[in-house]
Amino acid sequence: MAENREKSLKELLDSGKVYLAGKGVEDAAADAWLLMEEVFRISRSWYFAHSETKASEEQARSYEALIARRGERIPLQYLTGKTWFFGLPFTVNEHVLIPRQDTEILVEQALKRVAPGMRILDLCTGSGCILLSVLSNCEGVTGVGADLSEQALEVARRNASDLKIEAEFCRSDLFEQIEGTFDLILSNPPYIRTDVIPTLMPEVRDHEPRMALDGKEDGLYFYRKILKDAGKFLVPGGWLCFEIGFDQGKDLRCLMETCGFEQIEIFRDLAGLDRTVVGRRAEMSKE
Repeated sequence: MAENREKSLKELLDSGKVYLAGKGVEDAAADAWLLMEEVFRISRSWYFAHSETKASEEQARSYEALIARRGERIPLQYLTGKTWFFGLPFTVNEHVLIPRQDTEILVEQALKRVAPGMRILDLCTGSGCILLSVLSNCEGVTGVGADLSEQALEVARRNASDLKIEAEFCRSDLFEQIEGTFDLILSNPPYIRTDVIPTLMPEVRDHEPRMALDGKEDGLYFYRKILKDAGKFLVPGGWLCFEIGFDQGKDLRCLMETCGFEQIEIFRDLAGLDRTVVGRRAEMSKE
């Protein structure tokens, strides 16, 4: 893409939009701008007043390199290394799933059930966005985030440090290394059916961590594993909250009922699709 002459910001932005659109990027114009913002550290108002400003050769190369990588369908958030979730900035990279707005519903439901003095466990914590968002909005709560990926945990620990939120993170295959009991267990486990993954957008299919996506044959594998042992780690009356796929609400309700959970509710996202399920362990253990 690079040429041996100085280009204006407008030329770079316009060529970036065209290039990304030609590569099938869904929101080419927005992404071209966000990458310009990343490289040049400018606001939209400044750009509109100075769009004919010439970029240095180094800046132009940096911008065009990012545009080329975005054209390879590498997610924008991995290129900038950051995203926002529940009003907080999070570091992300290729080792963690990119936080989605839909997942904020899980945080909202958790906050309705959490109170000072409670202990929270977040399984498959990834970037730590769910746990840290809950902790940042409720004082006097302690939390543990668990993930099988040590590289993901490094990201979670960095986010906790950057946000100045105290949390414990440990490497664990679900409950394997977990000790003690919790008042609230949260999880956004892998829930996409294996045969669906090839149909996903390239940004997800080719670049987000497979282990954070693949829910095995029917997408319910990790829910079953978590539900099998959740009763041992939840206090009587404790809550279990999952993010779920749009077509999994009925199945999760049945699974949770079978495992003795009560007060089961399913919450939908802004598109009207099932997105979160919550249930409560019986006050008196049935074990």
